[in-house]
Amino acid sequence: MIVKEKIRIKGQVNDMGTYFNPDNESFRKAVRSKIYVDKTGLLEELNHMIGTEGNCVAISHARRFGKSQAAGMIDAYYSMGSDSKELFSSYEISRESDFEEHLNKYNVIHLDVSSFTDCYKKDLVQNIWNILYDELHAEYPDIEDKSKPIGTVLMQVYRKSGKPFVIIIDEWDCVVRNHADRPELVHEYLQFLHSLFKSEESKRFLALGYITGILPVKKIKDESALNNFAEYTMINSKPLTKYFGFTEGEVKALCEQYDMDFESVKEWYNGYLIDGIHMYNPNSVYQCIYRDELDSYWKNTSAFDTINTFITMNYEGLKDDIMEMLSGGKIYVNVNTFRNDFTTISSKDEAMTALIHLGYLGYDADNCEAYIPNFEVSLAYQAALATGEWKEIAESISRCQELLNMTIRGNEKRVAELIELAHETYTSVLKYNDENSLSCVLTMAYFTAPAYYNIIRECPAGKGYADFVFVPRKNAGTRPAMVVELKCDTSVDTAITQIKEKGYTGVLKDYGKEVLLVGISYNRETKKHTCKIEKI
Repeated sequence: MIVKEKIRIKGQVNDMGTYFNPDNESFRKAVRSKIYVDKTGLLEELNHMIGTEGNCVAISHARRFGKSQAAGMIDAYYSMGSDSKELFSSYEISRESDFEEHLNKYNVIHLDVSSFTDCYKKDLVQNIWNILYDELHAEYPDIEDKSKPIGTVLMQVYRKSGKPFVIIIDEWDCVVRNHADRPELVHEYLQFLHSLFKSEESKRFLALGYITGILPVKKIKDESALNNFAEYTMINSKPLTKYFGFTEGEVKALCEQYDMDFESVKEWYNGYLIDGIHMYNPNSVYQCIYRDELDSYWKNTSAFDTINTFITMNYEGLKDDIMEMLSGGKIYVNVNTFRNDFTTISSKDEAMTALIHLGYLGYDADNCEAYIPNFEVSLAYQAALATGEWKEIAESISRCQELLNMTIRGNEKRVAELIELAHETYTSVLKYNDENSLSCVLTMAYFTAPAYYNIIRECPAGKGYADFVFVPRKNAGTRPAMVVELKCDTSVDTAITQIKEKGYTGVLKDYGKEVLLVGISYNRETKKHTCKIEKI
């Protein structure tokens, strides 16, 4: 093996470390998994950066978007502690002309800072250095002692080995996020990073710096420690966007391979629009396909409490905007005021930008608008509302499943009652007396329906547009399709007649099962709602 042979020539022992020159086992486990999507094209992008002035990369994406898996792939490709040619032979990177030029040619340091913060509450930076130094010393016994700055020691290793460093810091920002009350620790930690990535020594020994986190880096205190990093975020990731998350094409291919209903998967997990590319949370898609079940897999892996904190504080009417987005709307947000610090948030724009970085909001950069990206995320908001101070809204959402069941059973009286209750609940955030308001209310009232239905608002059908069409998904069981027409100060009979005369059910002609016609009307003067349901 080439790598081992080189090491023997230098009189070294090929003891693959945990943090220094790790092996390729992390990436090997990833490709052994039932589902693996080839993201090795990222390595070619990084190859172009190696040894240039733009060799420092900061990936700040929401949790479970593939950052750590990519870090394991980078280990496998660059680390001298591995022999990975065969492992990469069937993937995209192997077809690049410079594949072998960089393959297992670098000293690699890989630190997951979150694992250290969990273990060491005191002397965090010193403990990181002690553990890393021990691995460096095991391979290079004659380096300077650990009292010397890390940059000095790494420079020695570089001179002895002739191999520059690829340095990976996973969850780099957990110290900044979790220890804002300890500014001395944050400062010490940032100085540690400065020695790795921006010291005079690092200009010589650093081939590539790769850090991952949730927060962008450019506006933190002591920003000079990291201001040489090119940032790739949930707002702008060009040209690396497609490597963090699953693209729509990749999800379609997976659904075809594993016989999953793509439209259902799309409703649950799509919605992140980054640089014009529709991106999916890869962990959620993976779990959905692996378990063969549509469910919320992400809310318990992320900073759930943050939603509740922001909602409770209700900056400048954030509560109203959340409700607007839950009902399908989009809200303008200025993302440029965010200081990349969860502890200094003082405005609605900053709170919403934080939620974008956390993955709890999608962001349309062309229109500067935030929105709820998918059904899975909307369920996270539902849970947050239930534990917060919005009890009346939480209670209304809790009635959604009853509303759907009552509609399917044809209980017109109870449907009208439940919609009336929902309308009353949302009057503080939605104008009461217009048909668009009722449409938003219906979206909220049938909050749980996307678990079983593809819901199309203003659906082109027949001779016009149906207000709502509920198309059952594969997991809908015996639940019928539904066409819903809304009316203001007009009888529900008029609504049902309109559905029939304008041929709104034509959009369901290939469905072949039971279809419900649902007419809903309210009176602006009395605020009373009525409902009529017919089966065809």
